[in-house]
Amino acid sequence: QVQLVESGGGLVQAGGSLRLSCAASGRPFSTIIMGWFRPAPGKEREFVATISWSGGTTYYADSVKGRFTISRDNAKNTVYLQMNSLKPEDTAVYYCAADGNFNIGTIKLGVMDYWGKGTLVTVSS
Repeated sequence: QVQLVESGGGLVQAGGSLRLSCAASGRPFSTIIMGWFRPAPGKEREFVATISWSGGTTYYADSVKGRFTISRDNAKNTVYLQMNSLKPEDTAVYYCAADGNFNIGTIKLGVMDYWGKGTLVTVSS
């Protein structure tokens, strides 16, 4: 079992930045891949970004590519999502998720074993 706790959400003006964190426990961190998701119209969970076990491979949704950066610190059991050039349409609850397998096809569909409770990001125009 993996427990995930997100933090770092808040209110920011359009064009601003926020960094989300997700602390994991319950399983060696280097054995799980991590991802960030958010709800979207018509979707319970929209893929945002994912990172492999060592951090060597990352994928992003087209809507955030070039603005968001996912990273991880395996010594701190934490994954981060640096969000720059934020837009009002980025407003959402952001969920951290974890899985043992790095299958980008299923990850993009939101098929992950473990989920956090989310942290709210609000971007004002």
